[in-house]
Amino acid sequence: MGEAIKGRGSTGWLPGRFAVTTNEASDDGWHDRDQEGEPDLLPRTRVTEERARSIISRNRSPDIPFSQSVNPYRGCEHGCSYCFARPTHSYLDLSPGLDFETRLFAKTNGPELLRAELAHPRYQVSPISLGINTDAYQPLERRLQLTRRLIEVFAETRHPFTVITKNALVTRDLDLLAPLAADNLVHVAFSITSLDNQLSSRLEPRASAPHARLKAMQALSEAGVPVGVMFAPAIPWVNDAHLEAVLEAASQAGARSAGYVLLRLPHEVSPLFRDWLETHLPDRAAHVMSTVRQLRGGKDYDSAFGSRMRGQGVYADLLERRFALAHKRFGYDRARWPALDCSKFLAPKTPSPQGDLF
Repeated sequence: MGEAIKGRGSTGWLPGRFAVTTNEASDDGWHDRDQEGEPDLLPRTRVTEERARSIISRNRSPDIPFSQSVNPYRGCEHGCSYCFARPTHSYLDLSPGLDFETRLFAKTNGPELLRAELAHPRYQVSPISLGINTDAYQPLERRLQLTRRLIEVFAETRHPFTVITKNALVTRDLDLLAPLAADNLVHVAFSITSLDNQLSSRLEPRASAPHARLKAMQALSEAGVPVGVMFAPAIPWVNDAHLEAVLEAASQAGARSAGYVLLRLPHEVSPLFRDWLETHLPDRAAHVMSTVRQLRGGKDYDSAFGSRMRGQGVYADLLERRFALAHKRFGYDRARWPALDCSKFLAPKTPSPQGDLF
């Protein structure tokens, strides 16, 4: 069992599944020291510029409600212990553990790439989901503003898009989002896993507090931006009891749409989440994982389409029923989002390779 690290969701550098070598940290006397003279071993965030070759990702998954997405960052400083995207750091020969939340990559050429890809003659318009693998409004965005620059491209081209975030920083861009919402070009969803600040700070150490997300949701709603809530993930015996309270609070804050996703533990996420349970909730860790395996056919995770987001069995059926009742009780079935408008798209102009002749 690891030890909790202040402000981080992982307790160590779990090697990725493609790693050839592994590293072990030790104090060689060169670390910075705190006021008491002890070595400062807290992992620091490091950001690397990435010159991406493309920016729009596409999928054909039948259980995902979008076919296109854009992610301005790799890795996420929010440090959510359960994040399904953690294994992507293995492809970079980095740890899905602490590296995922401390070794970040910023696609600094993302806005230029987006403009170029939208200008391609064969591009077909469909809503783009912004910030799916990693949060587009993670703390790094406050300084780099890549997400804001991407939204400026969407505004310029009148391209429809959606945002899902755990960060109240999204309100910074209300000057862009509100006019786009007036033309039915944007929806914003907030992921809220609990209204308990203490639990949230352990599950999602650097994400905005639940009350801050609700306040941001209300600000967007009052500005005319359609907002929704995702109870994601629902974790058996950890936050599942908060489902109804989250949907009620979000409804009061102006949410017009709601959804949920069951905990997913692909690849390295499983041992990382097990370690989180043993570190923070040791009294129920075995019970949580026993229920997870019941939901996944005896395994920690089953990636089969149709069940990976909901699970199977008695617990899954009960959770689905609870959500349906809460969805109706708090009026979500009467306040649906309108479909985003794809008809207003204006392809950006690209400069002629011959340059200006006159």
